[in-house]
Amino acid sequence: MNTIFRKSMLSVAGLAFAGGVLAGPIAAHAATPAVDAKPVAVAVQSAAPKPQGDQSHITLNDEQSANVKAIIAATKKAGLPERAAVISIATSLQESKLENLGHLGDMNDHDSLGLFQQRPSSGWGTPEQITDPAYSTTAFLKGLKQVDGWQDMPLTDAAQTVQVSAYPDAYAQWEQQATDLVGQYWNS
Repeated sequence: MNTIFRKSMLSVAGLAFAGGVLAGPIAAHAATPAVDAKPVAVAVQSAAPKPQGDQSHITLNDEQSANVKAIIAATKKAGLPERAAVISIATSLQESKLENLGHLGDMNDHDSLGLFQQRPSSGWGTPEQITDPAYSTTAFLKGLKQVDGWQDMPLTDAAQTVQVSAYPDAYAQWEQQATDLVGQYWNS
């Protein structure tokens, strides 16, 4: 997040410099100064990216809240920042609504299981491992860490690079709720 903040500040400084260079000489030749001129505020971009598109929200039950806490704990244990937890939770909201899915019979997408609908046949782990929230989160985070620049890319791009979903843009709709949940539970 410090990188995003630093880039934002450098961008603002660059705009201010360019504005001064371009507007300075022109303003110096103005016939009359503005009497009621008010200072213009420069907006500084927040360190956290704004969610993309329409946002979805669900009310969580105790099991889902426990899974949020498990994702956050695994993220902290991996030494990753809050942004990784936001991406993980948004991904799990899309994949399973934060429910630890077992075999769903005919409703199952191939052999997808757990919070992230990871597949044993794709090398994510055994069914027992994938249905362990700590293990499945750690597996997701391992994939996320292999994505160059994941910290600065849109959430949906980072999640899609790890998950390879048939619906690549679907993760974005959960960014605000995931951000709120991380804000609520990160320090608890």
